[in-house]
Amino acid sequence: MALDSRSEAMLALHRFGFGPRAGSIDRIAADPRAALLAEIEPAGAGALDGADLPSSAQALQAVRDFRQMRKAARQADRGEAQARQQAARDPASDPGTAAGGTVAGTEKPTRDRGSAIPQEIFFTEARARLDAACAAQIGLTERLVWFWSNHFCVSAAKGGVVLALAGAYEREAIRPHVLGRFADMLLAVETHPAMLLYLDNTRSIGPDSPAGRNGGKGLNENLAREILELHTLGVRTGYTQADVTHFANVITGWTMTPPRPDQPHAGEFTFNPRMHEPADQTVMGRVYANDGFHQGRALLLALARHPATARHIATKLARHFVADDPPLSLIDKLAERFHATEGNLKEVTRTLVTAPETWAAPARKLKRAGEWIVAMLRVTGTDPDPRPLVQAQNLLGEPLWRPPAPNGFADQEAAWIDGLAQRLDVANQFARRVADKTEPMALLDLAIGPLASADTRQTVSRAATRPQALALLFMSPEFQRR
Repeated sequence: MALDSRSEAMLALHRFGFGPRAGSIDRIAADPRAALLAEIEPAGAGALDGADLPSSAQALQAVRDFRQMRKAARQADRGEAQARQQAARDPASDPGTAAGGTVAGTEKPTRDRGSAIPQEIFFTEARARLDAACAAQIGLTERLVWFWSNHFCVSAAKGGVVLALAGAYEREAIRPHVLGRFADMLLAVETHPAMLLYLDNTRSIGPDSPAGRNGGKGLNENLAREILELHTLGVRTGYTQADVTHFANVITGWTMTPPRPDQPHAGEFTFNPRMHEPADQTVMGRVYANDGFHQGRALLLALARHPATARHIATKLARHFVADDPPLSLIDKLAERFHATEGNLKEVTRTLVTAPETWAAPARKLKRAGEWIVAMLRVTGTDPDPRPLVQAQNLLGEPLWRPPAPNGFADQEAAWIDGLAQRLDVANQFARRVADKTEPMALLDLAIGPLASADTRQTVSRAATRPQALALLFMSPEFQRR
């Protein structure tokens, strides 16, 4: 059944964006599709104002300095402890020690060791990301950023370095290409220090390279395997274990310059020929000549153009935005457009927005935890304080930039439905926080309006208290699904 203009506008806000803000429906009701397409047209769409945010190289240097400071502090502590032990054994050795007494002036000094730099960088990046999602007119471009960041995921759980790099990685490797060419994003992702560290390629060494012949660590296949299986072709698409090994050899030497002040381009990607396997490699029947860095670049370009990659990306986009089991006709359209435009992501997005199948699908797609939280922030006009929101995402099973595995967070309901009880806890806490500023039925009209069923309206209107009414609204099917 065709939707009226206001219902279609509300569906657009939930399905393609982060939900409505005050005045959203009125702004886009005349032509919701045109409003969505307008969001992807401006030059630099997807960019984040990063004037106060560190580059990945700066973040790596800050982490290095922080660790050096911590190390020096621990060494100082050990020295003081040894001095106290020596004085206790031989009081006469310290003129400030009275017989049988304590060492004068040996109270543990207060030392400024700095804050936890990786965590501070992480929360600053989280705040910038949340601000962008809350401020977006609809949020289509931001949703694309979140989609691609999960597709090409790294995990901040892998030590303080990746923790500090997660936000910079998204800004540097994902955002500039989110409406550009897939091949460009692929190269930016696979050469970024965060990805190289996460999937252990910084120390992957070709067996017959100069470094390999000198001993030490050898070949690591993690990055090569995930590029084939997750980032491009998808599983069971014709490559073999031999292809994975040959690919891993191709990208040996893809590493980063150590983050030291005396190093030019410290903390940035570099190709180290001493680590690179010096041989031609055959991957999926095609020979890639031993051409240093360009050997790997040529292979990535071939993967970006492969029909299986087009199908894999089309399926994931349709599943993310439309339905757990998206219409095959929609997948076909997206794959064809991806292939025809050589991975022009703006054109693929345009096809997604304008396809009739996208609008005909029922609103049954369960929002992931982060999307649901931002929807509550937007509809209530609440300031996005990152620390409690990050804690809420942890509780709901979607910790920010911490996917459980290289395949990212799942995009189907089965992975999230068991967490609805925890969502109710978060909804109750949030409702109590905003209850004195919000009238529930007015918020219902703003949040889900023409999509609200009679049962939902009745349930919210009959709530015993205002916080209870708001929590019921946030937990309603119309607010949780898109």
